[in-house]
Amino acid sequence: MERFSLFAMHHPRPVFTRRVLSVGLALLAGCALAFGAAAPKRPNVVLIVTDDQGFAELGVTGNPVIRTPSLDRFAAQGVSLSNFHVMPVCSPTRAGMLTGRYYYRTGVTDTWLARSLLDEKETTLPELFVAGGYRTGIFGKWHLGDNYPRRAMDRGFQESLVLNGGGLAQPGDPPDLVDERGAYFNATLRHNGAWVKTQGYVSDVITDAALAYITQNRAQPFFVYLAFNCPHSPHQVAEEYRRHYPAADFDPARYPKSGHPMATKRNPEALARVYGMVENIDDNVGRLLARLDELKLADDTLVIFLSDNGCQNHNGYNGGYRGGKGTTFEGGIHQFCFLRWPARLKAGAKVERITSHIDLLPTLAEFCALKTPAGLQLDGRSLAPLLTGDATGWPERTLFAQWHRGAAPERYRACAVRTQNWKLVQPLGNGEQWGGKTDFQLYDMARDPQELHNVAADNPERVAELKRAYDAWFDDVTSRRDYRQPQRIHVGTPHENPVLLTRQDWSGPKASWGPGGLGHWELRIVAELRGSIRVRFDRVTAAGTEVRLACADVTLTQPAPVGAEECVFADVRLPAGDTRLEATLQTGAEVRGVKYAELLAQ
Repeated sequence: MERFSLFAMHHPRPVFTRRVLSVGLALLAGCALAFGAAAPKRPNVVLIVTDDQGFAELGVTGNPVIRTPSLDRFAAQGVSLSNFHVMPVCSPTRAGMLTGRYYYRTGVTDTWLARSLLDEKETTLPELFVAGGYRTGIFGKWHLGDNYPRRAMDRGFQESLVLNGGGLAQPGDPPDLVDERGAYFNATLRHNGAWVKTQGYVSDVITDAALAYITQNRAQPFFVYLAFNCPHSPHQVAEEYRRHYPAADFDPARYPKSGHPMATKRNPEALARVYGMVENIDDNVGRLLARLDELKLADDTLVIFLSDNGCQNHNGYNGGYRGGKGTTFEGGIHQFCFLRWPARLKAGAKVERITSHIDLLPTLAEFCALKTPAGLQLDGRSLAPLLTGDATGWPERTLFAQWHRGAAPERYRACAVRTQNWKLVQPLGNGEQWGGKTDFQLYDMARDPQELHNVAADNPERVAELKRAYDAWFDDVTSRRDYRQPQRIHVGTPHENPVLLTRQDWSGPKASWGPGGLGHWELRIVAELRGSIRVRFDRVTAAGTEVRLACADVTLTQPAPVGAEECVFADVRLPAGDTRLEATLQTGAEVRGVKYAELLAQ
């Protein structure tokens, strides 16, 4: 039985205000394209993306323990991209996937602290689908902005049921009660902008919503983006799934021995939950594929399945690849990608050429006859020739990967350059600090796909060649953006009222998700704001605490008594313009940040 209905949902009490304004997406102008009799039928598209699922966390990719029969069968029914690559972490992959462009072009540089906000001027895949006459819906993780004008509902999705930020149990969550089993159960999500209390496990809930949307829109072409936030931490799953994987299942003797071995120290409990979460995804994908069969849509629906980056650091089986999430080694960026379209693609085919997440937009644009704006610079290529077996003369290409913490890209920091047969990696600096030290490593991927043997010393000319390619790429993707200019949340528009600000999107040198974090929000007040600002914070434990609010030339204070967790600044007027909002608590010399600020125009 489905746990989510697009017509009947459980609404919780308002999070901060007495009203929540839900505003639909203003549809892009456009009409369906006309086709001649010889043109192939445009497919429906279902794009399924999982979160932090490693390449080897599927049966079909060589894991002997995990239970994924639906996905294993699905992979056999379609085309496998055997040399597919993503970015080391989620927002960069999602930004590139939905724009067809390297994420440094899009305003996204990281996953948190206002660095995962997609530039409002970027053209997105769902916008192209809407202009092409498709219905569009997203169900699950967006992670490219929680506020106007960057919400999924602002960027082309006509129907959206999404979680805030990068995942549940993070600062983007609403200040709501959490189920005793964890944040992944009975989660509060956003349905077309309004908070709704759902019933059930989150992966089941969003799949129910996707199934309902497909059923309701089966008479016209649709694009459904089913974006699981699992198996991202925290590893929460029903006990019936977890107990399928006893500790003995993670004995290295049970796994293939090639490549880099499994770590000596492992966490069987965490691994059992991760595998249980993946098994639950498998069940839900099985339900979706069955629904397509029931509706007789399977032949004319292109279903794509991939993960956004490498596996988490739980020291499980990683297919012998080096590294994991957050690294530019293969364990962080080499991913599975399966595409099934029975009417057009040959079952069981494999593509060995290097491919990338940035190729999905141009590929879908070709298959679905979507028009891209004149002058739009795409980094990806349409894979249609490779997928249909008509790739005579497919040109060589070079792919690039990079990620590190920070608001701006830094040359050579945690990067990789990949051709069909060679890969140059500089792995240092992906954390919070980098001293500028480099360690360029070269791998012969044709002979050593698991990066066991660094051959840089024997091939200095090859290293120099790939470094030159990287320099040209870095100069290109960073040349048209001033990373000192922040992506601003818009306030004072009819599209979002109230505007809830969270620690997901605040910034500053002391900004963090921890209790000692101290940050601010970069805003664009489109029209003078007249209303109230409600702030929420950790319970006050000391007398003499004061709440301070500063925005533009307005500074307001009020006392916060012991036991208080929120306060309201009423009758606030903020002038239009680009500004920043700071909200802090001060007790003596101690200053700390708040957890939420909500601006309500009246």
